[in-house]
Amino acid sequence: MSTWGRNNEEQSPKKNWSQEEARGKLETFCSYQERCAWELRRKLFEKGITGTAVDTILAELEASGFVDEVRFARSYARGKFRIKKWGRARIRQELKLREISGSTIQLGLSEIDGEEYFATLEREAEKKWEKTKETDAYKKRYLVTKYLMSKGFEQDLIQEALSALISKENR
Repeated sequence: MSTWGRNNEEQSPKKNWSQEEARGKLETFCSYQERCAWELRRKLFEKGITGTAVDTILAELEASGFVDEVRFARSYARGKFRIKKWGRARIRQELKLREISGSTIQLGLSEIDGEEYFATLEREAEKKWEKTKETDAYKKRYLVTKYLMSKGFEQDLIQEALSALISKENR
């Protein structure tokens, strides 16, 4: 019988992990890319592990260097900025959602160079400005500002970048 013909009863249900199995699987999971405790808690919950077992596993993973919140925050900030071109506000918000402490978030954001940050903002502003087909200059500026804010860039820096872009365009 082909796999298409199987009914739901024949398919294997999601299997819960034992504590030993969970530690091994999470070591592999953390080896693949940086993870935070929040992500690991979610993974353990999905696999039926709760309570003190979660704390025990996380403590063991931290002790063996598989999980490090500061390392995660730094890696996350660098990656989201360089690859996705996110601003500091968006990165901060996403790290807060992952229950990273404020001081650790600051350490993560310190990975972003100020000059590189503003240059990226200017490039993103210019790309969006070129793509936006609005003819009214005020509406166009509003749309580009809204887009850049959704990417997590700060209002004052956006205005500075747009003013420079518009004055360069008007020369």
